[in-house]
Amino acid sequence: MTYFTDLQIKRRSIYALGKDLELSNQELIETIQGAVLNTPTAFNSQTSRVVILLDEESDAFWNEIAYSELEKVTPAEAFEATKERLAGFAQAKGTILFYEDQDVVKGLQEQFPLYAENFPIWSEQGHGIALYATWLALAEKNIGMNVQHYNPLVDAQLAEKYDIPANWKLRAQAPFGQIVAPAGDKDVQTEGRFKVFGDK
Repeated sequence: MTYFTDLQIKRRSIYALGKDLELSNQELIETIQGAVLNTPTAFNSQTSRVVILLDEESDAFWNEIAYSELEKVTPAEAFEATKERLAGFAQAKGTILFYEDQDVVKGLQEQFPLYAENFPIWSEQGHGIALYATWLALAEKNIGMNVQHYNPLVDAQLAEKYDIPANWKLRAQAPFGQIVAPAGDKDVQTEGRFKVFGDK
C-alpha cells in the first residue's frame, strides 16, 4: 500500500461529528483553500467557488436555513427523522458550501463553441475533484466529513444571507469536524466494474 491509498481508505463518510479540533480556524481555512486551489480543471477554468461556514455560522445553516426549508417540503410524520439528521450536522465544527461559477462556464462555451456542450460536464468534474481533494486533505488531519445535497432548497436563503452571486451554482454542502464515532464497515463491490486488456 502507498500513503495515498491509505489516505483514500481512511476517507469515509463520517456522520458523528463534533467541534473539538486541534487545528485553529485559520488552519482549517488554509487546508480547505489549499485543496481547492490545487485542483486541476479543464482549460484551467478554475470554476469552483467555496463558502466556509465555521462554528455558529455552520450551526445556523443547519438549525435555521436547512431546517426551515426542509420543514416546508417534508411530510410531518417524516420530519422527526429529518430534524435528528440536521441536528447531527449542526454538531459539526463547520460546513463547506461548494459552488460552481456558471459565468466562467458560459464564457468558455462562447470562446470555444466546438466544445460548448462539454463545459458544464467539465465543471461538474472539477467540482467533484475539488470536493474529493478537500475530503482527503481533511482526512489526512483526522477530520471527518460527509457530503449532503440540499440544493436547490437552501440556495435562496444562502444567497441572501451571504451575498452569493447569482452565477454561483450550489452543488454540495459538507459538514466537517471532530470524529466522534468512526464509519462502519464498507462493502466495496469489484465484480463487473473493471475490464483489463493486454498483459497483466
